[in-house]
Amino acid sequence: MKNYEDDGPWMWVAFVPGCRLILDFIIGPRKQYVADKLVELIDKHLSDKIPLFVTDGLNFYREALLKQFGVLKEFPRTGKRGRPKKPKIVPSEDLRYAQVVKTRVNGVLEKVEKKIIFGEDIEQSEISTTLLERQNLTFRQDNNRVSRKTIGFSKVKEWLEYQMKLYCTHFNFCRGHGGLGYKDQRGVECKNTPAREAGIADSKWTLKELMKFRCFKTSIG
Repeated sequence: MKNYEDDGPWMWVAFVPGCRLILDFIIGPRKQYVADKLVELIDKHLSDKIPLFVTDGLNFYREALLKQFGVLKEFPRTGKRGRPKKPKIVPSEDLRYAQVVKTRVNGVLEKVEKKIIFGEDIEQSEISTTLLERQNLTFRQDNNRVSRKTIGFSKVKEWLEYQMKLYCTHFNFCRGHGGLGYKDQRGVECKNTPAREAGIADSKWTLKELMKFRCFKTSIG
């Protein structure tokens, strides 16, 4: 994947399919340092257990995951002539990573291949980017700032980041998701929010509650 649609900024998104939670995002070009930053942000949100990572075929993810979750393997001296083998970074035992590689010819999808890059015991049914691809479509439907080939796209990266932070927070905490249905105590069908489904919120927030929430503690000196 050396040729991209353009060299402009992209929105890199970390998504939790099971609860539809937008874990984090970063806006930047398709470069290795941006992939590294995204994986660093993901690691800050994780518990001790490393989840299964699934991405498209962009190799920047492979290198970023190795940097963040790899271990340094040293090789013992053999006693033979010549230079000893240099240490190298290898994936840790609990790192599992797979890719969904799509091959297109003249814009038409011809083949979809699922590759296991790191780890074992990964079922083929687990290797999917379908829900994230649908989420990318939702981004464009809801937000003209990230729509392609329109005059509504953001011209300034800083303001796009501010707007997307608000959008993603509202999506996680306030917006009921059709794929997260449940019945309340009265037996009424309801739509759960990603944050409540993930266990990081006790209830569905209103927009007023979101806007009044204090993200940072302030003090008056």
